[in-house]
Order: sequence, then C-alpha cells, then structure tokens
Amino acid sequence: MSIYSLAIVGFGGMGSQHGDLLKKVDRIKIEGIYDIDNNRKNYAVENNFKSYDAFEDVLNDDNVNIVLIATPNHVHKEIAIRAMEAGKNVICEKPVTLNSKELEEILEVSKKTGKLFIVHQNRRWDEDFLTMKNIYDEKLLGETFRIETRVQGSRGIPGDWRKEKQFGGGMMLDWGVHLIDRLLVMVDEKIKKVYCSMSYILGADCDDGFTLNLTFESGKTAVVEVGTSNFIALPKWYMAGTEGAAIIEDWEMNGRLEIMPKKDEADAKPIVAGAGLTKTMAPRLEGEVLIKELPIVKSTILDFYNNVIDVLEDKATPAIKNSEVMRVMKLIEAAFESHETGKVIYFE
Repeated sequence: MSIYSLAIVGFGGMGSQHGDLLKKVDRIKIEGIYDIDNNRKNYAVENNFKSYDAFEDVLNDDNVNIVLIATPNHVHKEIAIRAMEAGKNVICEKPVTLNSKELEEILEVSKKTGKLFIVHQNRRWDEDFLTMKNIYDEKLLGETFRIETRVQGSRGIPGDWRKEKQFGGGMMLDWGVHLIDRLLVMVDEKIKKVYCSMSYILGADCDDGFTLNLTFESGKTAVVEVGTSNFIALPKWYMAGTEGAAIIEDWEMNGRLEIMPKKDEADAKPIVAGAGLTKTMAPRLEGEVLIKELPIVKSTILDFYNNVIDVLEDKATPAIKNSEVMRVMKLIEAAFESHETGKVIYFE
C-alpha cells in the first residue's frame, strides 16, 4: 500500500487546517511546509512539521508526491505550474485562479505533464448543502422552482490580503466561488441569464458582498448572496417547490420542511392584514401543512483526500472535476461583467 508524501505551500489558516486534517488520513504523510512568513514557519515547527527554506527545496525534494497550494489567490497559477513541471501532483485551494484564462494555462500543463490537478472545493462536504441537495434530488418539495443560498455576517472582510483586489480578494472569489459551485452541482441545467449587483460598502477596492440572480434553462431561479455588513442574517438556504418549502436558518442546521400533505382544493378564508383583507397571503392553518425535520446528510471532508489517493491509483474519477471548476470561473466572470455593465448576461 503506497504512502503519498505531501508538502503544504502556504501555512496560514487553510494551510494549517489541511495539516490538522491530513493527520487523520493514513495514506498521506506531510513531508513538510513552505511559507514566507517566519511566524508561520515557527508555528509549523512547533507542530512538528519540517519547514522548507525555499519553494525550490519543495520542488527538488524527490520524496514529495503532492504539493498542496494554500497561498493567497494571485500566485496559485505560478506555483501549480512549477510544481507539475517538477513532477508533482497538485491540490489547489479555491478560488483556483483569478480568471478562466489562468486556469486554462494550468490545465494545459496538467495535460502535458500527466500530473493530477484538483481543486479543494471543501464546501461540497458541508452538511447544509448535502441536506438541501438531497431534498432537491428526492423531490421532497415537488418540482423545485426557486433556490436561495447565502452566507451573511457583520464583521467585514478579514484584515488581510482578502480585502485587496491585486491578491484576488473580495467576497465573490472568497465565498461566492463556494456557493456557486454547490448550486451548479445541485442543479444540472444550463444557465440562461446572469444578473449581479456587488457592494463596496466598506471602502475596499474589492467587493464586500453581492447578490447574484440566475435563471436556469427550465425557468427555475436561484439567488446567491454574500454579505459582510449584515447584523441580522437571512436564512442560509431557502428552497421552494410546487408541494412545499425547506429552510436552513444558520450554521447550527436549524430548519424544517413544510409540505402540503394532499392536493389543496379548498379556498382560503380572508384574514385582516394591515389596513385590508387578503386571501392570497392568508397563512396555512393547522393540518394544511406537514412540518418535518430536515433529513440531515452527514459527511466528512476526509473523503476528499481519500478521493485524491483513489484518483492517483486509477480507482476513481476526481470528486471535483476541472470542467466544473472552469464553469464556475466563467460564471464568476459573467457576474463581474453584469455588475460592471448593469446588464443581464446571457450565459450558456
């Protein structure tokens, strides 16, 4: 049974999290880390990792089979290409690159060298996503016609490179890439229309939030939303179908399904609403809907690393396909174009 040696390039927040998780993967050994920051080097040594003095030392280490890139976004392309040309397989943090052209260059080198290049889209293993995907796939709400997926907080952009455009900062490339990726995995359809509005409330040169509206080929719609100045957060997920709705409120997985148990033929009774009456917006009465707990799907991100091993041994296809990554990047570019022009972009 082969053991694969891995070097982590960039040992900040995500790099160190990879370090912690990989300790639980039997067939991957962390050979060492490389970081330009002395504090991160010292932290690595304190955690019993070897610290390389230069990136060239990583490339020249014949023991290293895999390079894991967890640096700021703007240097992903250069590191990935150099690593594959040195005979290493590559795991890359998201967003893979700053644009689709850079990704094309990476994939050309992967094809030329025969080395694996895979992107770590870890949020595909989030239980909130997997739960909503199961609801969608099993048609528990009938035919879904609207999906809302969002993350909102009130702490602004972290005080590091993530608020600087030159390094690939901004919420579209930070969180948007996750939410879009998951939505496109869930809804297996072409996208017809893209409309996006970005916010720059905090005064940085990159977006601190956005609202992205998508229309799919079937006519179903989706809202993808990220905010960093929201002191009251809207639900993380809302899904509406012809026979009910589902909601996930927060990170703690508070939520429910409300499903119509039988065909609705009775006319609603009007209620007093504000200064008038309404039947259209009258709430459902007890017994008219069935309230159910979320069918929570459990998962582990360790499956990602195990998939990498299986791909290297020709036992599986990549869990994250590069064609999927490319589609997400092109959609992100369409979102930026929509914001800049103020127009709907006709996408696929």
